[in-house]
Amino acid sequence: MIHLSDIPWRKSRHSGPRDNCVEVASMDLSHAGWRKSQRSGNGGANCVEVADAGRVVAVRDSKDPEGGILAFQQDAWGAFAQRVKGGCYDIS
Repeated sequence: MIHLSDIPWRKSRHSGPRDNCVEVASMDLSHAGWRKSQRSGNGGANCVEVADAGRVVAVRDSKDPEGGILAFQQDAWGAFAQRVKGGCYDIS
């Protein structure tokens, strides 16, 4: 199980002066079970993939699996998914 406090964080080299900074973390998701939505378009090429990584849900672009990954707390991802399913966003 991954805890955000257990992940090594570092300040991005693109951070600005003073407190204008972005922190990034490294997570080993090489063994994560990535999955695409069954509703993905273009044979699954135009979608995001998600992986359950313990206390976080990881999200990546299916066209760039080696690129950046966003991580969301389980409850935040669940709330977002419920809003999508409830029609709160125009995803057409």
